[in-house]
Amino acid sequence: MNPILIVEDEQPIRELIRLVLKPLGRQLETAADGIAASRLLDGQVYDLVLLDVMLPGIDGFTLMPQLVDSGTPVIFLTAKGAVADRVRGLRMGADDYIVKPFEPAELLARVEGVLRRTGRGSHILRAFDVEVEPVSRTVTQNGRPVSLAPREFDLLVCLIRNRGIVLHRDVLYERVWGGESETDTRVLDLNIQRLRKKLHWADHIKTAYRIGYMLEGAP
Repeated sequence: MNPILIVEDEQPIRELIRLVLKPLGRQLETAADGIAASRLLDGQVYDLVLLDVMLPGIDGFTLMPQLVDSGTPVIFLTAKGAVADRVRGLRMGADDYIVKPFEPAELLARVEGVLRRTGRGSHILRAFDVEVEPVSRTVTQNGRPVSLAPREFDLLVCLIRNRGIVLHRDVLYERVWGGESETDTRVLDLNIQRLRKKLHWADHIKTAYRIGYMLEGAP
């Protein structure tokens, strides 16, 4: 897999994007202006570029031909209400756009969607005796297929990508259920119970009392 490039001149937003995309388990690189981004694009192949429109040096629109020529997928980052910028970006070849300020869960979902559509998100996740293919959404255990409901699958992926880290309940609701405030608090617990039963992972999925859950780290 190739890295993902984040081109954004505001450092807090760059760091926020890095944090949001960390669960992907991908190498992330950043550029603070268009000139630095252009140099990186000359020497490195990327699976995806998150591209701010308003950049010092060279703006996002000026960078687009370089990206289109290389076949690199692009998600435009645009200001709220900048409809003309979004339309222009899409017409120039961007695969998607997201409006700032953005919801972290939406950004992660859009990135995963573009990687999936462009065939750049295919990689196997492994933990203990289980293998997960995020793109085809298939799970095997010791080579045998395991049938999981959609939320169970998303929860499993989240746990594996953050193996060894206690995930707070609100974080799991945000990443798996999209932060639906009306979600019954028992839903998470029921899905954890089903995962433990289906995968025989009663000892591997740990409960952090009143905090959340964690997939046991590698030995």
